[in-house]
Amino acid sequence: MSTKHLLIGLALFCMSPAMAQNQPNAKELDLQQAVNYALENNESIKKASYDELGAKYQVNEVRATGLPQVDIKGSAVRTLEKSMMALPADFNPEKNGQPYIRPIGTDNVVQAGLSVTQLLFNKSYFVGLKAVKSGEDLYRIRKEMATEDVIYNVGSAYYQVLQTKEQFNSINANLDKLNQLEKILTLQYKNDLVKKVDVNRIKVSKINLQNQKQNLQAAYEQQLNVLKFFMGMPLDEQIALKGAADDVLLTEQPTMAGAEEIATERAQFKILNKQKELKSLEIENIRAGYYPSLAAFGSYNYQSQYDGQMIGNDAAMWFPNSQVGLQVNIPVFDGLRKKSQVQQRQVELKKLDLDIQQYNKNTQVEVSNALSQLGNSQNNISAQQENVKLAQEVYDTTNKLYKEALAPLSDLLNAETALREAMTNLNNEKLKYQIAQLSYLKAKGNLESLTK
Repeated sequence: MSTKHLLIGLALFCMSPAMAQNQPNAKELDLQQAVNYALENNESIKKASYDELGAKYQVNEVRATGLPQVDIKGSAVRTLEKSMMALPADFNPEKNGQPYIRPIGTDNVVQAGLSVTQLLFNKSYFVGLKAVKSGEDLYRIRKEMATEDVIYNVGSAYYQVLQTKEQFNSINANLDKLNQLEKILTLQYKNDLVKKVDVNRIKVSKINLQNQKQNLQAAYEQQLNVLKFFMGMPLDEQIALKGAADDVLLTEQPTMAGAEEIATERAQFKILNKQKELKSLEIENIRAGYYPSLAAFGSYNYQSQYDGQMIGNDAAMWFPNSQVGLQVNIPVFDGLRKKSQVQQRQVELKKLDLDIQQYNKNTQVEVSNALSQLGNSQNNISAQQENVKLAQEVYDTTNKLYKEALAPLSDLLNAETALREAMTNLNNEKLKYQIAQLSYLKAKGNLESLTK
């Protein structure tokens, strides 16, 4: 398990439940059920689903700007102090050629009307619509990537728990042997056939093994909490895993064949290509700023201007006015701003090309490393199985010799320790093999096969 996973487990340890196998009402889960549960309840996948839904709404938002925009407007203005206008002296013959000063407008201006605008041509609008649709695809692919990560994390945590459960079997078997040996030695000590120190040695070994079991119990509970965390399951829900620690997850012989084609099917590759597509659309959108835009508009209004009181004035009269037209905007010169923006995006495109090249190489490395780990783990499992077999034979022989008083107690305890270590090493190699299988499936983009 990674350091991140271990820290999560330690954080959750204070809420750890008892071992699931001790809970009569525990829910039994195999790997497929655990993964499917996670796909429905994991928070990361839910968040990715919300992002995907939000992208759909964003498409609708951008599309709306190309539809007719209709507004109903109204205003009522009371003029408290009118502006004054100076008219030529010809309008004021009574004041000896002085300007004729008169107030402008009326006390009240009331207006209500309807306005409609319709975009006829704007290249940026059409490019923007393509960009948000491409962004919608990007969020969909990110959800696929989040799904891959969740499946891998659930699988890793699942087999970590199973391997820990198997270690309990080994420790319990050795504890049974020590308990039986302790009873025999205690009886022999009472009959003065063995020394007190021999009984104490057994007790020391037994206490050490019990401490290991307690530590293993704590590790099991932490790992189980990590598994529930990745599944999106409440920590207080009791589960029991019914899979086997040596399950075979691969349905085909693992090879390096088609590694380059495999890379193009993975979510990460699709994301890089989608980002490249979006960057190209950004360039196209900037260049669209060189094109003129055209819109149509129309309005129909009623207006009234009158003096006196504003409300309840029978002298107020309403007059209609309407207009239609076209508005064109032609960009002329922007100081080469758009050119600089295009050059920046072109540099970013080149960086994305390098990211894609690096990703293709990385995929080949992942597949190669997974294959290497699979082969190495298989060899190590075979070696450790042989080692367990030999350690068992040594223990059985030493135990027989000890019973016949031909071998000291220290040899028997050493043989028991060697057997336990051999079984632990075999268990660890099995876990490495399971993780290698998951890594291979992830590198091949086939993790979703675990859901079927």
